Amino acid sequence: MKNDRGKSDREVVPEKLPNEADNHAEEAMEGSNRAKGNSAKRDKPWTLSQTGLPSALERVGQAARQDRRIRFTALMHHIYDVGRLREAYKAVAHDAAAGIDGETWQHYGEKLEENLQDLSGRLARGAYRARPVRRVYIEKADGRKRPLGVPALEDKIVQRSAVAVLNAIYEVDFLGFSYGFRPGRSPHQALDAVAYGMWKKMVNWVLDADLQSFFDTLEHEWLVKFLEHRIADQRVIRLIQKWLNAGVLEDGKRMVSEVGTVQGGSISPLLANIYLHYVLDLWIEQWRKTRAKGDVLIVRFADDFVAGCQHREEAERLLEELRERLTKFGLKLHPDKTRLIEFGRFAQQNRQERGNGKPETFNFLGFTHCCGTDLKGKFTVIRKTMRQRMLKKLKAVNLELQRRRHLPVGEQGRYVQAVISGHVRYFGVPLNSRPIRAFRTLVIRLWKKWLSRRSQRGYLTWDRMQWYIARWVPHAVICHPYPSARFAR
Repeated sequence: MKNDRGKSDREVVPEKLPNEADNHAEEAMEGSNRAKGNSAKRDKPWTLSQTGLPSALERVGQAARQDRRIRFTALMHHIYDVGRLREAYKAVAHDAAAGIDGETWQHYGEKLEENLQDLSGRLARGAYRARPVRRVYIEKADGRKRPLGVPALEDKIVQRSAVAVLNAIYEVDFLGFSYGFRPGRSPHQALDAVAYGMWKKMVNWVLDADLQSFFDTLEHEWLVKFLEHRIADQRVIRLIQKWLNAGVLEDGKRMVSEVGTVQGGSISPLLANIYLHYVLDLWIEQWRKTRAKGDVLIVRFADDFVAGCQHREEAERLLEELRERLTKFGLKLHPDKTRLIEFGRFAQQNRQERGNGKPETFNFLGFTHCCGTDLKGKFTVIRKTMRQRMLKKLKAVNLELQRRRHLPVGEQGRYVQAVISGHVRYFGVPLNSRPIRAFRTLVIRLWKKWLSRRSQRGYLTWDRMQWYIARWVPHAVICHPYPSARFAR
């Protein structure tokens, strides 16, 4: 590929890069032979107006797929392309909170083309400057506060544009067991991969791992080295460094650190995936090929991952060597949340023989995973809504209904409808019907409680409440297929 100046978009590295692994999720495509008697004409259309011509990012992806050792030397012009910046602007949430500049999506759009042309020009000249992100906090399930950053609007736009370009390269490299924040992948695919893998593989021990403060501890120096495995365009590297070094504005003070990336920006999940791709994914893929004798299962969603082993000694060795590997790159496992448990099709029988009781459970992506049996008596993984998640959500719903109690019933009903529908869409997996029905019932009771306190007239009868329920409250039904039905496909 060539850019507008005729320079190559890629550069072949003569020696093989370390930690290189094949992407097992990649599908091979077979082309058809030319029919006999047809002239040997060009397969691709000659003009831009004709259909079938691959886009610029498709050509980048094709080049990345053809040779895993290619380093791309000219990518910046894809990022500051006005059309791509326009698409990035449209993808930004319209009601998102403003950054430190106070610029809103609506106000920026009043002179959109003029603003995008100016932004593109500054990116092309190197005059673009990243602004510090505004720090906000949200409460976690365990009561702690999770720090999030709110970037300025133009930073959001440029980051989204950069993610679109870099995804064309790294989606080729990322391994199949990585599911977090990737196009076409979802938390439910990761959940299905865990359940289906437990069912198909001989997994008897599970490493329930948690990276301690991952987004706050990843080292910028290592991240840049990882990026340079594929990106030789120093303008793109400097652009990413601008975001890393922009710092955080909290209580009027700007804080800059040489470690960590602020959660909340569009670029942060991709940078996290790139970091863990080189630190964890490639390493553990090589480990299970060369070090393990039994079955090994690994599923990662962003910085949360689950590993399973057939043999206990291999699981213990994996945990020990994993700690050493992470320490080398400035990461560490949470001492209180990382544990090795007996889990799998033989766990219940083995523990009963030893008098240890029921198998332990582990949490992943909002679900508590338990050993169980299906209707035919065969082993299966039962996934239930985490109790802490449900209690936290009910607490938030209670406070919100209290705040809305004097609004019209229709507005309250639409809020309740959205809450229950969203909860069921996520937690409505097979064998989890009882918890989602319990959540629906408890939300109804909370709504009735605050409707009864709207005025001095007092108690709201259940006959009247039944009319509200029929009008606004959706049913709690299972809306996801079994893992074997979706993941095997």
